Amino acid sequence: MGANMFDKCLFFPVHWFQTIKYRSSFGEYYYIRFPKYDKLMQKSLFLLVLTTLWLSCNQTPTHKAPTTEAPQAILTSLLGKPLYEPERSPSAQHRLDSNLQVARQNYEANPKLEENIIWLGRRTAYLSHYQKAIDIYTQGLEVFPNSAKLYRHRGHRYISLRKFDQAITDFEVAVKLIKDQEDEIEPDGIPNRLNQPLSSLHFNIWYHLGLAHYLAGDFAKAEEAFRVCMELSSNPDLLCATSDWLYMALRRSGNKAEAEKLLAAITPDMNMIENEAYHKRLLMYKGEVSVEDLLEVGEAVADRDLALATQGYGVGNWYLYHDEEAKAVGIFEQVVAGQQWAAFGYIAAEVDLGRLQK
Repeated sequence: MGANMFDKCLFFPVHWFQTIKYRSSFGEYYYIRFPKYDKLMQKSLFLLVLTTLWLSCNQTPTHKAPTTEAPQAILTSLLGKPLYEPERSPSAQHRLDSNLQVARQNYEANPKLEENIIWLGRRTAYLSHYQKAIDIYTQGLEVFPNSAKLYRHRGHRYISLRKFDQAITDFEVAVKLIKDQEDEIEPDGIPNRLNQPLSSLHFNIWYHLGLAHYLAGDFAKAEEAFRVCMELSSNPDLLCATSDWLYMALRRSGNKAEAEKLLAAITPDMNMIENEAYHKRLLMYKGEVSVEDLLEVGEAVADRDLALATQGYGVGNWYLYHDEEAKAVGIFEQVVAGQQWAAFGYIAAEVDLGRLQK
């Protein structure tokens, strides 16, 4: 094969190109070269590369970045703020999910057992799914209509959802149901550092009834409930928790003298297991802990938002008692800036901010 063949087959003069033959182990091969246009081809190739690069740099990407679904608010606060499920560490999330899975398996194995219903509701609530927990308790009450335990736990979660009147109704039913019934220790869903349950069924019913009345603004009825609760406060932790809320109810009712009497039983050397924040608030009321120390929540505290909600609300109330409303508002705003919006101190700060901002 030579140049004559290309002369017959191509549409341009043969002197424009040259054929080069080379041999390999596979046979003879030819390729065509255009010496006259070598420089032109080089320039064209250079321009083609530049154009391609420019287009690739300025082209709008056609793919979309992966997006994650926006979290859904669990409820809207009394101040109009959407409230979301709190952020948790991977280990904490895994523990809560695993506990719920076990509770669900137990419930599915025996849905007619009262304890299985209660634990399914409690484990669901620990994941901040409060309405789902309420639904579980409501279904349970269809099977156990006289269960004080189910009313007690449903009432608690009505408080979490700021439905104070419904909570009060549930606790008042529970009070009637436990009349003449022997009290019993209530197992902890989130154990304290000693894994030692401290409260009883009767205590929790009266304690949460007092809280619901307090949050609803009925301080006289809150006092009545906490007075009963004081008789059930069988250890320093319960005594401090009840004394603190009773103290605040009395102060908000203008009964300072009665409130001060409660502080006589509070000492710095009390052996606290889980209610250190309430203990510190009471010591602040006595003047044995400064306001600044109470607001100082160290990094070592397991749940800083929860500690700030509990201790901070007491400080805000303290400022209210002393007619320093601006300072009280500032503290309450710090409390509601945290994530632990189901904490009683957070809810109380929310209630008071709403009242003060009217």
